Parts: sequence; C-alpha cells; structure tokens
Amino acid sequence: MRNVDDEAGGGKGPAAPVTGRRRLVLAALHDSATPLGVTDLAERLAIHPNTVRFHLDALVESGRVERVHAAPAGPGRPPLVFRARPGMDPAGPRSYRLLAQILAGHVAAGPEPAARAAEAGRAWGGFLVDRPATPGAPTREESVDRLVRLLDDLGFAPEERPGGDQGRIGLRHCPFLELVDTQGAVICPLHLGLMQGAMTALGAPVTVDRLDPFAEPDLCLAHLATAGGDTMTGHQDRS
Repeated sequence: MRNVDDEAGGGKGPAAPVTGRRRLVLAALHDSATPLGVTDLAERLAIHPNTVRFHLDALVESGRVERVHAAPAGPGRPPLVFRARPGMDPAGPRSYRLLAQILAGHVAAGPEPAARAAEAGRAWGGFLVDRPATPGAPTREESVDRLVRLLDDLGFAPEERPGGDQGRIGLRHCPFLELVDTQGAVICPLHLGLMQGAMTALGAPVTVDRLDPFAEPDLCLAHLATAGGDTMTGHQDRS
C-alpha cells in the first residue's frame, strides 16, 4: 500500500516531545543570537558538559538542532557549535481529528454529501491499493486478498466470514469511529467508495456492492458483487 505519511513527510512521523533538561538545552539555543558550544551551554545551564553533549546528540538526531563550525579564531579546525534549526517544533500538538471534523462537516453541508464522499473515497482507494506487478486482470481471489490487505493497513481489522461466506468482508474496527455519530452519512459512503475505487483500480472482476454499517454492534459488513453483475453469496465458487 502507498504510505501517504511517508510521501508527505519523508518517511518520519511526528518527533517525540522534548522534555526535562533537553528542553532547557533547546530553549537556550533558541534564545541565543549566535550558535553555542557545549561548554557555553554547560555554563549557562549549570549542567555537566557530558550531559549537554548527550542531549545535543539527541536533538541533532531528531532534526531540531544542527551542528555548524564556528568562525576560525586561529590555526586548526574551528570548533563545532550548535544552533536551533529554524522552523516550527515538529513535536508540537496535532489536531488531525479536528481536521477530519472540519472536512467531513464541509462535505456534509454541501449538495449530495453521500455521493461526494463516495467519489472521494473511490479516488483514494485507487491511489492506495497495491496494483499487480504483472499485466492482466487479477483473479477474484487475488482481488479480494488485496482489498483485505488494504483494509487491514488502514485499520479496519477485516475478517473473513465464517461458514464459507465468500460474499462478504467483516470490518471489526472503524478508523473514524468518533466521527460516525455525527457524520455517518459522509464517513460510511467514503469507506464504501474507497473499497470500490480499489477494486476498479485493480481491474478486478469483483466490486463492493454495498456497506452495512454496524450490522452487529461491533461489526460492519461489506457485500461483494461481480463487477457489473449480481451480489455474490456464500455459495459462489472462487475463480
């Protein structure tokens, strides 16, 4: 599956928050008009130089601080000094849930919200699914397997239905559960569109005909159908 976070952020997630003495070291660098050396920081903060060096290494590794060479003051290599990397702290708080609420609310307030949400889902489903490396349409079994893997990667906790039911996929988790109560009319069509878009992008002989949200208290059901044909049943043979 394509990793959107990797593509947008260079493969790294949000940095861990800075706490304790490490925060003091970083704050001192931010407050200084010029880069500081280990000894300078140790004197300012009344911390042992080895402790300062330990925290500086961690701050450099996390991308918050950078090493630079001081201006030459004589023969030999200029000493290393440190400065805070410009830009916002990558460990600042995130409000992705609020962003999801804003976007879902915007779609819900517009015309034909369910259709627009499904359309967005179809576009992203086609982008996220792993496509076959070899040319030619995949089999039904291969298509369903790729869909299940995509749903698993996205946090839906998909499961095969018991008793040989090959026409449905159970979803034991909703990644947007907190939004369903207020924006279910948008979130559920979005999920359906995502599954449909994945199957279309694969050129699969099967699609997802409909989604039954909370068919059971802890389960949603995605119903499979032959692409352009009838809904599959548990008696349908895999081909």
